[in-house]
Formats: sequence, structure tokens, C-alpha cells
Amino acid sequence: MSGESITQIQEILMHQEQQISDLSKTVLQQWGEIDLLKKHIRKMQNEIDAVSETADRLSGASEKPPHY
Repeated sequence: MSGESITQIQEILMHQEQQISDLSKTVLQQWGEIDLLKKHIRKMQNEIDAVSETADRLSGASEKPPHY
């Protein structure tokens, strides 16, 4: 291999290493965002469950009609 070929390979390798580093940072950032979204979803689900339970209690949905 000539010196020029080795230099080109080294440049390609450096570029790929930078891309891998950038992708790793992006993945870490996305995992953080996913974790935050999961927390928000859990909170909203808990709120929905609480509202649903309250609505059921207030509407008497859990009570059987008198003819049963």
C-alpha cells in the first residue's frame, strides 16, 4: 500500500469514529427522553385511573340495580 492509501484509510477511520461517537451521544440523549416520557405516561395513567374510580363511585356503576 502506498502512503496515500494509508492516509485515506486513516481519514475514513477517523470519520467513522466520529460518527460512532455522535451516534452514541444521540442514543444516550434519546434514552433520557424516553425515560422522561415513560414517567409522564405513568403519571397520566395514575391520574386517569383516579378520575375513572371517582367517576365510577359517583355514578354508582359498582352498585347493582334494585331488581337484582
